[in-house]
Amino acid sequence: MMNIRSLRIFVYVMEEGTLARAAERMHLSQSAASRQLGLLEQEFDITLFSRDQKRLIPTPQAESFYPEALSLLAQIDDLPAVFDQMKREVLSPLRIVSQTRIANGLVLPAIAEFAAAYPEQPVKLEIMLRRDLGRRIMHQRFDLCVSALPLPVEKLDPVPLGATRLCIALAQGHPLARRSSLGPQDLRDVPYIALDDSTVVRRLIDREVSGLRNPAYEVSVGTAAYRLVHRGLGFAFADPVSVDPELMTGITLVPWERELSIEFGYFVAERQMSEHSAPAFGEILRRRFQERSGTIERRRA
Repeated sequence: MMNIRSLRIFVYVMEEGTLARAAERMHLSQSAASRQLGLLEQEFDITLFSRDQKRLIPTPQAESFYPEALSLLAQIDDLPAVFDQMKREVLSPLRIVSQTRIANGLVLPAIAEFAAAYPEQPVKLEIMLRRDLGRRIMHQRFDLCVSALPLPVEKLDPVPLGATRLCIALAQGHPLARRSSLGPQDLRDVPYIALDDSTVVRRLIDREVSGLRNPAYEVSVGTAAYRLVHRGLGFAFADPVSVDPELMTGITLVPWERELSIEFGYFVAERQMSEHSAPAFGEILRRRFQERSGTIERRRA
C-alpha cells in the first residue's frame, strides 16, 4: 500500500528541485528522505528521477504522476476538515478561487448576491495571480475557480462566461473620454499605465498592438492600474468586467479602435465539499458577467 510520507517526499522534490530541501520540509534527514523516495519507486517498479550530481531530474513518468500525487495528498489533507465538519454538523464552505483581475469587478459582487440568497452557506475566497492558479487547480483545494481563458492547466473543460472587449480607461473628464473609439495615435501624448508582461492582457496587447509609447507606469494587477487612471495619471487597457465597481463613476471606458477581447470562464472541481452551492454561484457569475460586459454598449447607446 502506498506510503503517504513517500508520496509527500516525491511532491516536495518536484516542487523544490532537490532532495535536501524536500527533506528539510519534512523534517527528515536526507538519507531518510532518499529511502522514502526509493520505497515509492520500488513499490511501483518505476524510475521517478534521474540523478545528476546533487540534482534530481524528473522523468516523464514523474511529470505525469505529479498532478495525480497532488490530488491524492489534497484529499488526504482535507480529511481532518471533513471530519470536523461532520462533528459540528455545519455546512462546508463554498471554496472559490479567483484570478486577481476579476475579483473586485465580478467575483466579490457575485459573492454578495450569493450571500443574500443563501445566508447560511459559508464562503471561502482566495484571490491570486493567474500564473499561480495552475498549482492551486492541481491541488484541487477549491470548489469553483474563476479566471481568464484558457485556464492555466490543460485537459480541463471550463464553463464559458463570455468575452469582453478591451477598452481604454481614462479619468472621467479627460479630453479623449468623449471619443467613440481610440487608437495609438490618439494616445501618443498620454502616459501609458501597463500591466506587466506576465499577464494575459499585456501579452495580447504586445502581440496585437503597435505604436504605443513605452509604459510610464507598470503594475502587476489591474486594480492598481485602474486606480492610477482614476487619479488622472494616464490611460490603461481595461474591460467593463474587471474594473472595480466603485471606480466606474470616475473612469470612462472608450472602445479600442480594433476589437480585441478576452474570454472568461469558471471551472467546477470534480470533488466538491459544497456540491449544490457551486452551480448556484456559477449561475450568479454568468448573469453578472453578462450585465457588466454590456456596460459599454448601454453607455454608447
